[in-house]
Amino acid sequence: MSKSIVLVTGAGTGIGHLSVKALALAGHTVYASMRDIDGRNAAKVRELRDWAFANGADVRAVELDVLSQASADAAVETIVAERGRLDVVVHNAGHLVIGPTEAFTPEEISKVFDTNFLGAQRVNKAVLPVLRRQQKGLVLWVSSTTTRGGFPPFLGPYAAAKAAMDSMAVTMAYELARFNIETAIVVPGVFTAGTDHFANAGHPADAATSAAYDARYEGLMDQVGARLNALMPPEADPAAVAADIAYIVGLPHGTRPFRSITDFVDDGATAVTEVAERVRAEFAERIGIADLLHPSSVVLD
Repeated sequence: MSKSIVLVTGAGTGIGHLSVKALALAGHTVYASMRDIDGRNAAKVRELRDWAFANGADVRAVELDVLSQASADAAVETIVAERGRLDVVVHNAGHLVIGPTEAFTPEEISKVFDTNFLGAQRVNKAVLPVLRRQQKGLVLWVSSTTTRGGFPPFLGPYAAAKAAMDSMAVTMAYELARFNIETAIVVPGVFTAGTDHFANAGHPADAATSAAYDARYEGLMDQVGARLNALMPPEADPAAVAADIAYIVGLPHGTRPFRSITDFVDDGATAVTEVAERVRAEFAERIGIADLLHPSSVVLD
């Protein structure tokens, strides 16, 4: 297995944090990106550095705020200056919000899209010129089973932003294939433990509208949470997603699965994906772009 230079966004907590460790243990050089590495996230950086030293791993923190193009550009410039190349970007950064969709202002929803959707595009704008110049690389997107599976109410803005990101990943896979850049979409299901996803979730500021929904749907999310806990097998752990990411990155170029699902409660995303991917490939054949389903094996000028 070749060793890669990997950038992981949103590496401070959750799947991003776990992925940094899984990738580093697999022998890759991993740049763990997050905001304010010398301030409020300094303790997380120290923990990763101590862990890397103890495990003989190569983990390096890099400042990257996905809300800032200048920050994304600077992070990638730092990596290329230090290592001479960048092989993989893992689009993981995201933020969960919970609440009745009506209660969110357009401005609040825009902020959700800014982090979960536009943030990836800012990183792409910094990373893709490097990968195109190299004429090789991997763009790995951390999506969600909400894009194709069942999910409860009160996740509207988050699910919409994830669906937008997933759709962009599919479109860009075609657009990057002839630059010999591979795409992989990792799709985690719900996890009720092991991340701070729900604990750190945002909520709408419109308390009056939220209260009107609470009166009709009182306790619904608690009921859903209890049911999900009951469905969750003992082995369900978000570390499985990180392990999947490390496995995919380690595969030879051109052989990686386009979409990989890690779902312990079977919300239906796997069944839908089997059909959707077959239809996607068949349509590509019909319109004469089947070569775009995989990265080009011939380096183009």
